[in-house]
Amino acid sequence: MFKRVITLTLILTAAFGILDRQTAEAQESASIRATATIIAGITIIGSNDLIFGTVLPGVSKFIDKATTGFAGEWQISNGTPNAEITITIALPDSLQHTTDPTGMRIIFTSTDASYDDGTGGGQAAPSGVIDPNGPVARRVSGIGTMNFWIGGTVFPRLTQTGGDYASDITMTIAYTGN
Repeated sequence: MFKRVITLTLILTAAFGILDRQTAEAQESASIRATATIIAGITIIGSNDLIFGTVLPGVSKFIDKATTGFAGEWQISNGTPNAEITITIALPDSLQHTTDPTGMRIIFTSTDASYDDGTGGGQAAPSGVIDPNGPVARRVSGIGTMNFWIGGTVFPRLTQTGGDYASDITMTIAYTGN
């Protein structure tokens, strides 16, 4: 009986080994590749400062976004044609002086910025108006370019310290993937 159990065990072990080997021989495999394309880097430059010039104490001064040479300007180039971008502008709430810690108040309204994506007529007749308090999304032109302009209003106090005032206005752009 013991001999019969060992023989049966050997037969079953051999049968399962054959089955396992047949299963392994019937397996197939296939591969795919993971791919990605990096779009060309987009370039932005600040090409003109927002210039208020001489400002009198107690007298607010407004610069319109269409005022050539005084409105702030950024130029986008090398973008992917017709790609959507988000535009975010970091706006100061005051212009700073080296010795006046309170600064001079500056504001930007919802219509103080404009853009041209190639469908408008430049700074004097831009493609559209954007809220600089954004963020906003727009598409670059068919050749991957775009221009932006910004104006604003400063409010000097009657007791404003004389001298030069300045603060950074920073535009950040990023592709949305759309």
